[in-house]
Amino acid sequence: MPERGQLGKPISRRGLLKRAGILGVTGPALALSRPATARPAREPILAYVGTYSSPQGPEGSAGRGQGIYLFEMNPATGVLTQREVFSNPDNPAWLALDTSRTHLYSANAIQTHEGLRSGSVSAYSLEKSSGRLTLLNTVSSQGAGPCYLSLHPSGRHALVANYHGGTVAVLPILANGALGAATDIQHNPTAIGPTHATSAPPGSFAISGHDHSHAHMVLPDPTGRFVLTSDLGTDQILIWKFDAENGKLFANDPPAVALPPGDGPRHFAFHPDGRWLYSLQEEGSTLQIFDFDPTRGSLTARQAISTLPAGFAGTNFTSEVVVSPHGRFVYAANRLHDSIAWFAVREGGSLSYGGEEWTRGDYPRSFTIDPTGSFLYSCNQRSDAITTFRISRQSGGLTFTGQYTPVGTPAIVLFLT
Repeated sequence: MPERGQLGKPISRRGLLKRAGILGVTGPALALSRPATARPAREPILAYVGTYSSPQGPEGSAGRGQGIYLFEMNPATGVLTQREVFSNPDNPAWLALDTSRTHLYSANAIQTHEGLRSGSVSAYSLEKSSGRLTLLNTVSSQGAGPCYLSLHPSGRHALVANYHGGTVAVLPILANGALGAATDIQHNPTAIGPTHATSAPPGSFAISGHDHSHAHMVLPDPTGRFVLTSDLGTDQILIWKFDAENGKLFANDPPAVALPPGDGPRHFAFHPDGRWLYSLQEEGSTLQIFDFDPTRGSLTARQAISTLPAGFAGTNFTSEVVVSPHGRFVYAANRLHDSIAWFAVREGGSLSYGGEEWTRGDYPRSFTIDPTGSFLYSCNQRSDAITTFRISRQSGGLTFTGQYTPVGTPAIVLFLT
């Protein structure tokens, strides 16, 4: 997408490179000094960054991270400063915190654990004042390549989605915060969707995941009564009733909702009011808006909208969807197009396209909005850096702050609040 100046006129390639050079020298310094007079100083906020750290990293490439990184964020400027690294050589590429913020859990995206074809999940105790982590234990994720981890609102169970294994597992959280052996393992359906996405832009060859079942995300609904799982390979969001007493999943009625064939649902996010769900399709490059019935656990399709600008042609893979803390905007990341698009939430939860911003890096694996709602952090997997953007509270638009934070193959930023 072309860069534009203040008057909306395209900037030449030479002008763009010149401006980028100026930002490269002055951007971080300006970001550090400018807001000092704009808002009062506040205490730093701690953040963890999960990475790919194994020779067998994402998409067959080597991971260049060292494990789980600890940063402190300046809430006035958004600047991240590294404090420590907690070694984990097994791709701790997704992280989750318990509600008390005393324990952290990592889904380790490996193919083999203790000689079996499975990934693993690690539990850490957390010192809130310093952010230091201490490993408690590591257990099987009950499927290869775990890619997503969430905690049930009861605080008694961790839920893990195994991408390559096509399974979802329930892991009990013990009294000391460590993990127990799985209380339930569900194998996703095997009816595979077509390799070409129904909603893909012209010329797309985004056919990454329609070879078998791929559980890509698992998350409880806000009430904790239901658990939802997206399966990229079968083009479905599965809906389970959850027995929180025994850690068991039971098929809901209806048990699933279908997405357009081949579109590949990846991640989804609930609106803060719990009535709407936004599903992001990796190969279709779309957001599907659903009405959610919290009494029945059912999803009803309302609207579909592209994550790409009008006229785009070629291949793109989406990665992450996030709703702003106040619920006014929805953001979605595009890989290959390397942008983050934003949408305004309208009456009834529908979306209108607001714009998009270049990530200043290659292949944004995920992104996170900080607890103040002021900054967005993009994990640019193939560029080995996190880039920082200031969020407009009025429009939802993004402005690059000039800050690049070096991290090898970053996958997720998680704030300790």
